[in-house]
Amino acid sequence: MTVAERSRIDWVPIIDAFSVALGSDRVVRRKEEILVYECDGLTSYRQRPAVVVLPKTTEQVAAVVKICDRFQVPFVARGAGTGLSGGALPIADSVLIVTATMNQILSVDLDNQRVVVQPGVINNWVTQAVSGAGFYYAPDPSSQSVCSVGGNVAENSGGVHCLKYGVTTNHVLGLKVVLPTGDIVTLGGEVAETPGYDLCGLFVGSEGTLGIATEITLRILKAPQSIQVLLADFTSVEAAGAAVSAITSAGIIPAGMEMMDNFSLNAVEDVVATNCYPRDAAAILLIEIDGLPAEVTATGDRIADLCRQNGARTITIATEAEERLRLWKGRKAAFAAMGKLSPDYYVQDGVIPRTQLPYVLKEIEALGDKHGYRVANVFHAGDGNLHPLILYDNAIPGQLEQVEDLGGDILKLCVRVGGSISGEHGIGADKRCYMPDMFSPTDLETMGWVRQALDPDLLANPTKLLPSPRTCGEAAHSIAAVTLPNVEHF
Repeated sequence: MTVAERSRIDWVPIIDAFSVALGSDRVVRRKEEILVYECDGLTSYRQRPAVVVLPKTTEQVAAVVKICDRFQVPFVARGAGTGLSGGALPIADSVLIVTATMNQILSVDLDNQRVVVQPGVINNWVTQAVSGAGFYYAPDPSSQSVCSVGGNVAENSGGVHCLKYGVTTNHVLGLKVVLPTGDIVTLGGEVAETPGYDLCGLFVGSEGTLGIATEITLRILKAPQSIQVLLADFTSVEAAGAAVSAITSAGIIPAGMEMMDNFSLNAVEDVVATNCYPRDAAAILLIEIDGLPAEVTATGDRIADLCRQNGARTITIATEAEERLRLWKGRKAAFAAMGKLSPDYYVQDGVIPRTQLPYVLKEIEALGDKHGYRVANVFHAGDGNLHPLILYDNAIPGQLEQVEDLGGDILKLCVRVGGSISGEHGIGADKRCYMPDMFSPTDLETMGWVRQALDPDLLANPTKLLPSPRTCGEAAHSIAAVTLPNVEHF
């Protein structure tokens, strides 16, 4: 269905059908109420959907999707709305299916180390539910106190501890999914490996283009006996990057290894006042190691030596829980701290080989100077997942387009050195135009075949992830609000 055809949709029978399936209190249609759903965490791009629905069960999600299929209306799934690539950005004349009220932990099986949750469950609720028994859920995005598991599944989110423990897909055992036709299927199961095609792995990271996960079986881990966090500060970013390479080259896999540059760490200290980060450091590394006590002590000593050999000035070691949390507090608040420095920031999510870290950071600095914008660097140094934050003012005409160009140059740089255009934020509406920089036409065509096999009418999040022949960023820049029928007539 074309945009012109969608603009002629008669929404009255569709909304009536939603009201019958869910109850009228779970159908949001007034303009002022819909306004809060017009963007996700990528707030520069806004578009109101035609209607928002709030299902509570798998069956209700299936009923909504079947109505969309019957009327050939596109739909977009949304969880907590914290995504940073426009993945949950509505499109004009679409239905936004919000899973935030599907927020129940359905079962906890400690003996088999698994938890079953609905998609609206907040990430760190999972750990809170099992921590008393000595378990935890490993994927921990910086937004873990507000982001939902369903969104983590859609984007294949990572976090601080993905270096050692992997990203979301490594911790999803099974899924109950509503396909774009409204059919309900089960992918994977309750064990780590099941026969047949890995359709569960295919679904994780598909960004809502293959359906909506309504029940998610997660793998939980036994909490380590000992944890140690080291903070090392350096007089140059290159030295910090060299320390990262030295640690991994030595065969050491920390639980997490993060880097912040001087710009970022000072912003953090101004806002959260950890009083841990040396303000004159060019860069700091935060390195967490876990395991058996003797192993942690020996590994910590080895890491400290490698940091000193690569120019670390001082090293702080924290073993008590409160001290460790204080060291991590600034890193977790780094994105929010940028609000003190600039009214807006544009964040990218490229990945590079660790060996290219010093070179790429120099190039990012040069690109920032070339385009005339400040860039703060906060990133998962261990797995090379960069998060350059470009500071700008969206109120000034033309600045958004300029920082988009700068962000695009950074992504192309990542691909050029053998990396990727996304590590955990996804492609969404923001980066799909850069997919041809990373994938061949045959690669993209094959992805399209997979998508069309499950969504033949392309109704599920249709303008996301894969590029179209039209202009780059067309979905992200679609900001005109949809014209709604008079609500009194519904």
